[in-house]
Amino acid sequence: VLSLCCEACKKVIFHVPSELEADMLVGRVDLKECLQSAELISSSDGNFKVLEDGSVYTTSALSLSAEKKTFTILLKDIQEQVQKKIHVDLVKEEKKTPKTRHARDTVLKRTKRRWGPIPSVMIENSLGPFPLQIQQVQSDTAQNYTIYYSASGPGIDQDPKGLFYIERETGNIFATRAVDREQYPSFQIICFATTPDGYSPEVPLVHTIRIEDDNDNPPYFTQDLFEFCVPENSRPGVVVGKVIAEDRDEPYTLHTTLKYRIVSQTPPITPAFSLHGDTGVISVLLPQLDRELVPSYTLLVEVRDMAGQPFGLCTTGTVVVKIEDTNDNAPSFKQLQYETRVEENRVSVEILRVSVVDLDEPGSPGSGAVYEIIRGNDDQAFEITTDKNTNEGILCVVKGLDYETAKQRVLVIGVNNEAPYVLAPHSQQLSQSTCSVTVHVLDVDEGPVFKPCLLRLDVKECEDIGTAIGRYVAEDPETGNSEGIRYRIPPGQCNWINIDDKSGEVRTVRVLDRDIGEMRRGQCNVTVLAIDRNGKTGTGTIQVCIVPGNKNFPRIAQTDYIMCRDRKPICLTAEDADEAPYSAPFVYRITDRNLASMWKLTPHDDNSWYLSPKSDIPYGIYEIPVSVIDNGGKIGENIVRVNLCDCVTPTECDGRTRQLTGGNVTLGLWAILAMILGSLLLLLILITICGCCGAGVMHRQVTDDCANHNLIISNTEAPGEEVMDHNIIPLQNTCDQGGYGVKTGEQQTFEMVKGRGHTLESVKGGGHQTLGSVKEAGGQPMMDTCRYSYSEWHNFTHPRLGEKVHLCRQDEEQKHSEDYLLSYNYEGKGSLAGSVGCCSDQHEEEALDFLDQLEPKFRTLAETCIKR
Repeated sequence: VLSLCCEACKKVIFHVPSELEADMLVGRVDLKECLQSAELISSSDGNFKVLEDGSVYTTSALSLSAEKKTFTILLKDIQEQVQKKIHVDLVKEEKKTPKTRHARDTVLKRTKRRWGPIPSVMIENSLGPFPLQIQQVQSDTAQNYTIYYSASGPGIDQDPKGLFYIERETGNIFATRAVDREQYPSFQIICFATTPDGYSPEVPLVHTIRIEDDNDNPPYFTQDLFEFCVPENSRPGVVVGKVIAEDRDEPYTLHTTLKYRIVSQTPPITPAFSLHGDTGVISVLLPQLDRELVPSYTLLVEVRDMAGQPFGLCTTGTVVVKIEDTNDNAPSFKQLQYETRVEENRVSVEILRVSVVDLDEPGSPGSGAVYEIIRGNDDQAFEITTDKNTNEGILCVVKGLDYETAKQRVLVIGVNNEAPYVLAPHSQQLSQSTCSVTVHVLDVDEGPVFKPCLLRLDVKECEDIGTAIGRYVAEDPETGNSEGIRYRIPPGQCNWINIDDKSGEVRTVRVLDRDIGEMRRGQCNVTVLAIDRNGKTGTGTIQVCIVPGNKNFPRIAQTDYIMCRDRKPICLTAEDADEAPYSAPFVYRITDRNLASMWKLTPHDDNSWYLSPKSDIPYGIYEIPVSVIDNGGKIGENIVRVNLCDCVTPTECDGRTRQLTGGNVTLGLWAILAMILGSLLLLLILITICGCCGAGVMHRQVTDDCANHNLIISNTEAPGEEVMDHNIIPLQNTCDQGGYGVKTGEQQTFEMVKGRGHTLESVKGGGHQTLGSVKEAGGQPMMDTCRYSYSEWHNFTHPRLGEKVHLCRQDEEQKHSEDYLLSYNYEGKGSLAGSVGCCSDQHEEEALDFLDQLEPKFRTLAETCIKR
């Protein structure tokens, strides 16, 4: 048979003889190229059948009357709902007419080589007779030589030995017994041709003996019992499972073409399932599978080879299909009304059990009951749970009931399943099943009850002993009042408070201080007992909380500081042991008015302020009284000691006040001696000048007196603020410190610079007076600090200075000079030139020329002594 496989889903042409026998292979079609998964394969012509591998066989003997015969192969995929067709044409083969040769023509005839025959075929389970000849091999060299034949291989000299043999002279191959194809599907033996002397004119021949299959094996199921599950109420067509059978015969033949069918169903009611004959797939057929009616089905299935033909071999198997439960049955209460009783104040006690009926499978989520209280449980006094063993609802009291409040409670209880409800086909939605429970509350004699059960009392820290902080009383539930109830605090608790046994008034018995060890937590819980006339008791709790108070003064952590010439502000930081709101933020104040005019405080943060001088004050040690006020108004007094030192770093002061020098000059031993000598010399010059000025009053010449100021340099704070006048006489009193005028804002003060033993003499020569003596004469106390206000200085100097100025402003001709009391601009430093006023005497100036010839060290020393 000549077969031609064309592309799938296209026309296929097979060339066949005109006469076809039954079960004859016509050809093979590639089905997978047309449809990958074909579950149903059929032929439009009953004379042909198509196997799963695409082999086309005749079902009966057939004669092709016409030159061409056509039929269609139908392919279906049930799952994907796909259907395809393949058209097959059978074309009759043409007979070849032998060509007539003339006698004269030379006939060239090729001799067939007999040493290479086609493979031999032996029928499986052949009945004989044995030995059975199955093939003959001969060598063409036997015409010239004497040839002996021999063979070796499986079935001859290998297992199974003795199954075949070859005749030595003829080359005939015989089988000695029947063969099982499933055990030995084929044999390959090696044949030899040799001459008597051992020469081999032929190459050893490999000959194949194929065992042709016989349908001697019935099909069998891969499992003894197939078990499948399917949910109830599944729709028709839902796949339940697949049965699988196998056949040991030769694959892709009719011997292994299997067909399935359902033989019987238990229970024998309307068929519920269908079985695909080719694939063995079981599907739902009945539209309503109800587990409550039939929980499982048992199917007897059959598988038959030879494509299900009656003469094929068959086997039966068992399939059990279990119907899975779905929650298509709602639970319902067996009883719609219940009554029960419970004593008041009973807690965690079971008072009732309710039960339901559910047709779903017991123990499954579809039958598991879930109870809930729908109404009547607003105070959450009741709770209902499910007993997993009995599926009953257990109603319990979780909060004590009060007979005086309600003598009866009515509850409405509903029930559902653990699994959601599934509506069955052709059924209606059911409403939730409910029942009502009436709970009767029984009256019981009760003890006193505190309201509230926990009372919080806040006590200010360090309150006096015996301070009333509150009242804690209980009521009798039967009477609703507090008559006849007595109170007491059991021993073994913190002894902070006590309670009046009749009124319930709470008082302190100790001074509550959070700094004491047992009170550091600031809280204590005290249990109080209330006892009625019948001896019934009730308990309550008082929570005593200590509220922090303002009992500590704020203080400055560090009070000693050194301030160098850069006058960098000092950061003062205060501390307060109290808690908020009685600590930070702090407010700082300087309590001394005089020091407040020289020093100022500037806020930095809640805890710290900056201390800095207001102006260019002298070096020295200042003890500044600073008050710190906390957020609660409590004032802490502090003394801040500031050493204002002429230094670059605080370590240079070494606890002493340094005086400012005229530069970065280190004073040695010779410098100190020079200072002493210079001071003596300067004192002698001043005494001489003062004497001359006193004598010049009678002669109306004051040039000698005016010379006293030649070595005085006035400091200025800013250009244009100070009027420089050479006729202003320096004042020195008997205190350790002299003074000079300083202007700060709107207030003028007069401070003393160091000097001892010098006094202000009157220009009239009368009296040896000092500024201090004038103040004492006015009845004012002398200040220890030797500082005087500008008004005091003005009152002292004005009457004396006026007359001296009047004299100084006249020349020799008794004419007024026009350059007295002139103001000079600030040049940045002291002028080295002397006075050019009218009071200057040329002769006196010439007498002081020696001052211009002093050594540089003495000149620097002189400037240092009179600079500040």
